[in-house]
Amino acid sequence: MARHDRARRRGPRRGPVLGVAVAVVLAVGAGWWGYRAWSGDGERDPEVAAATERLQSFLDAWAAGEAAKAAALSDSPENAESLLASVTTNLKPTKAKLSAGEGEKNDKGEVTVPYTAQFIIPAVGLFRYDSEATLVKKAKQWTVEFGSPMIHPRLKPGQTLALQTVAKRAAVLDTNGDDLQAASLRGSVDEQGRGTFGLEARYDKQLRGGGGAATSEVVIADRQSGHAEASLTKSSAKPGTPVKTTIDPKVQGAVAKAMEGLKVNAALIALEPSTGNILAVSNRPAGGLNRALAGQYPPGSTFKVVTAAAMLKAGVKPSDVVECPKFARVDGQRFENQNQFTLPAGSTFKDSFAKSCNTMFVENRAKAGGSALHAAAAAFGIGGVWDVGDSTYDGSVPVSTSDNDLAASTIGQARVQASPLVMASIAATVKEGTFNQPVLVPDAVKKKHEATARLDPSVTGDLRDMMRATVTYGAGSALAGIPGQPHAKTGTAEFGEEKPPRTHAWMIGYQGDSDLAWCVMLEDGGSGGADAGPVAARFLKGLTDAG
Repeated sequence: MARHDRARRRGPRRGPVLGVAVAVVLAVGAGWWGYRAWSGDGERDPEVAAATERLQSFLDAWAAGEAAKAAALSDSPENAESLLASVTTNLKPTKAKLSAGEGEKNDKGEVTVPYTAQFIIPAVGLFRYDSEATLVKKAKQWTVEFGSPMIHPRLKPGQTLALQTVAKRAAVLDTNGDDLQAASLRGSVDEQGRGTFGLEARYDKQLRGGGGAATSEVVIADRQSGHAEASLTKSSAKPGTPVKTTIDPKVQGAVAKAMEGLKVNAALIALEPSTGNILAVSNRPAGGLNRALAGQYPPGSTFKVVTAAAMLKAGVKPSDVVECPKFARVDGQRFENQNQFTLPAGSTFKDSFAKSCNTMFVENRAKAGGSALHAAAAAFGIGGVWDVGDSTYDGSVPVSTSDNDLAASTIGQARVQASPLVMASIAATVKEGTFNQPVLVPDAVKKKHEATARLDPSVTGDLRDMMRATVTYGAGSALAGIPGQPHAKTGTAEFGEEKPPRTHAWMIGYQGDSDLAWCVMLEDGGSGGADAGPVAARFLKGLTDAG
């Protein structure tokens, strides 16, 4: 056996003492680090003291993660550096203290020094053991005699110390019980096994399991295969519990594909109107803000669905003839249509909705005045706190405080704010006839929000007809010819102070022949019909192609 693979021991040997604790207080100072080396007549033996000091330098470098520096103090630097680096890399301690004890010289002139190792390992707690080292004097310099048992008394050549997970991290699942593939929701897990983003972070405790116990064990492992050969600590941790979502992998795949190639930040979300279940979520970029669920934006003309609901309740009929002029002025503020278009004489309320005429809505704002617009929004669930199972922004439609405020609110500007989730839910509410609060993680939902107002069946019937017209001859023509009887509303929402203003592009809708509603939002992305519309078309076509 090579010299560096054996550990010489002289006199009584300390056995390994192993322990695990979540919280520890480490004693520091002279008493903790101190050592004594005395000759037989009570005088301090300078040789033993020098050897012990040399070992302490080795231990200090090891504790600091400086494997090469520690190894240089041994008789086998290459082997020592390799094993020390392996142990430190595998255990990943956040704190390490190694202290030499009282050395003892034998009749061959060698000095054996016991030492105590203490490591704080996040997944384990305190890992402590006793070992010893033998030092020999070469060329007037004390050298640590290196061998695997010197690093830990139970190590053999070819072995190392490593961590073995006891509480296996559970998975975030889709509605079928398979691993969730939606990067916008799942996110990532760090090297310590903690969730850092999305549902992995929100449900980290549940997924990690452990029940407060250490989630890993320190093991002796084969360096080549990684196979654990013996446990040095014990854990009673329980495995994590999966988090099951409502995400439908088929719909999620179509949503993700529709977002490919976009150059702007964007969100696309799909719902099941009959239940409120969130079927798919995609964000660009995938990390950071979950725009689809928690983004806060002016919804622009997609909000005209809510305004139209208020006006229909006030007695306006889709067939009523209305004017759609180039401009509308309110207390000195000028409103206009996109590209200043107008509609010909004889155009109806339905026509203005389908073609998204701002000036018509502004000029008929009185029919959504007072608290009418706020009350209509409440029927779509806006204004409540949604218990979805993830962080969301649930929209805001304050009661208007001025005529200008009301005018801008009717077209989804001013203080009206919503997330893509809210706007998809608006489309779902029209489809279903009643508000069903969206849900992503059913087991986590304690109390769903219930709308404080109801939509009249006649109102929802008219809205459905008007949203279908948006596709057949209005601003939603990007969806014309797509199977499934798509119903939609476009939106181009101004933001910022630039002239001309920058705009978010929106499109919301639902399928007439299936249980599906959706919302596309392109941040600073241009026009609802021209830019958001093609993304929605790719999604619906992709879903049809997927069968």
